[in-house]
Amino acid sequence: MGLPVSVHLRGPGVRDDSVAARVEAFFAELHAADDTFSTYRPDSVLGRLAGRSPDPATADPAVREVVELCELARLRTGGRFDARRLPLPRGGVGFDPSGLVKGWAVERAARWLTDLADHDVCLNAGGDVLLRAAPDRPAWRVGVEDPQSPGHLLDVLERASGAVATSGTARRGTHITDPRAGRPAEAVRSVTVVGPDLLWADVYATAAVAGGPDALDWLATLDGYAALLVTADGRVRATPRWPGTRPAAGVAAA
Repeated sequence: MGLPVSVHLRGPGVRDDSVAARVEAFFAELHAADDTFSTYRPDSVLGRLAGRSPDPATADPAVREVVELCELARLRTGGRFDARRLPLPRGGVGFDPSGLVKGWAVERAARWLTDLADHDVCLNAGGDVLLRAAPDRPAWRVGVEDPQSPGHLLDVLERASGAVATSGTARRGTHITDPRAGRPAEAVRSVTVVGPDLLWADVYATAAVAGGPDALDWLATLDGYAALLVTADGRVRATPRWPGTRPAAGVAAA
């Protein structure tokens, strides 16, 4: 996937061989997803299609599921996320579901770990985090990096379960395209979305960066999700239900 993925476990058996086998299975499933969906590898399923959308009638079930989810994402985001018309690594424009596949693949592979009895789980995929903690144990603490000053925190979240996803330019530069305009999205430095599902938190964060500062009003309408947005000129804004425990100076409700 071109990004680091880490597994953090808390519980009595984290060093057991049976748990280690589950962790290995988790990573094996992510590698399998990369074999299928990488747009950087000419030998992957998508690489061989060279930007053409897979045919749902002949695609294997996982590919068909991702194609259907991408269409649902386009509808849910009002076109701010549209996997059909994105720049491809080897040039041209075509189908690239990477903005959805990461969250989908991590959630899918997480089933190897999230049913571990008496264990808490934190999965970090390039800064997008999936969490689970038992009710009687401390919540996980997740830092939201300041895109104006990488390495410093803009806020800290305490979450027992759910997802935290961030999209923006701090680490990878301007790499998100507004599919409606066909040009790089440069008006927003970062968007962090908190919610129950990593797939949708990641899609909504990417869509909001593509949509620009006005996307915060749309984010505020999403049931079960909240967001923190930093504009290109450094303004920090949040939706009314933002759950941060240490709001940065200047955070205002949308």
